[in-house]
Amino acid sequence: MTIFKKRAFWLAALLTFICSVLGSFLAKLPYLSLIGALVLSLLLGIAFQSFPQTINKASSGIGFISNKFLRLGIILLGFKLNLITLANAGIKTIILSIIVVSGMITLTYYLCKKFGAESELAILTACGCGICGAAAVMGVSPQIETTNEERKRENEVLAVAVVCVMGTVFTLIEIFLKPFIGSSQFGIMAGGSLHEIAHAVATGGAGGAISLQNAIIMKLSRVLLLAPVALLIGLWYRKKMAANTLNTKTTNSKLPIPWFLGGFILTSIIGTFVPFIAPYLDSLVQIAYLFLGMAMAALGMSVNFKVIFKRGKSVFSAAAISSTVLLIFMIIAAKALF
Repeated sequence: MTIFKKRAFWLAALLTFICSVLGSFLAKLPYLSLIGALVLSLLLGIAFQSFPQTINKASSGIGFISNKFLRLGIILLGFKLNLITLANAGIKTIILSIIVVSGMITLTYYLCKKFGAESELAILTACGCGICGAAAVMGVSPQIETTNEERKRENEVLAVAVVCVMGTVFTLIEIFLKPFIGSSQFGIMAGGSLHEIAHAVATGGAGGAISLQNAIIMKLSRVLLLAPVALLIGLWYRKKMAANTLNTKTTNSKLPIPWFLGGFILTSIIGTFVPFIAPYLDSLVQIAYLFLGMAMAALGMSVNFKVIFKRGKSVFSAAAISSTVLLIFMIIAAKALF
């Protein structure tokens, strides 16, 4: 690494660190908690585009952080996932999560394509709505190979914007519905229907301790599916590209195994079964969100938002419809099964 690249990296690290820390602080404030630390970090990164000379000096470092720090953050996020807690939640919760994730991804992708969105943007939006918001978008994105990195960053930000807006809107809707749904059922509904972990926690907490616990368990059971979904999408996209290009080299290439998501599963196993890690779990999860926030801020510093606003109508419309369908389904499922 040359001295100029080192300077760019450290400048980018400083800028994104500021955004991530400030985003985490702002996410603790009333109302802003509905948006979440990751999206706030993204918005702060966007704000830094007001200083183009500084961003240009840090440009090579920004690309590194948006890529490598993202993977590191997702690996550490596995410490949040307690496998025993999920197992104790019962087979109903796991099966319901599989139905929600597979159904939501399929429906959202279909609607996005129906409304004219390109395939890459459609699948990122579908995964963000179906699994766990911004973390899912950024976790699945590396599985989509492309030669146009700028277009890929635009798709990532637009998909994150969709899950942020839809998640926030439906958080407010579900809090309004709280008086009509039982406490434990309310948590199941929130964890099964909302996109970001922050949305599920904010909504589930409004229903009390039992509701919050159920919301977290239901949401984390969807998060658990991030790794297998990313692998399946990588396989699907590889076959799709091979079919379009008739390229035998592409067909015979290595499987797109998301090794960093393997790390996510490994850290969840360590966090669940290694006793001496327990006192440090909260700190490790906070570090995970620090790195993810830095990656989101880097993303916000490097995209063309004029282009994004022109392309957003199709995916916002699709996500609004699929999110409404998911909410109705989860109300029925929570009342029927829990």
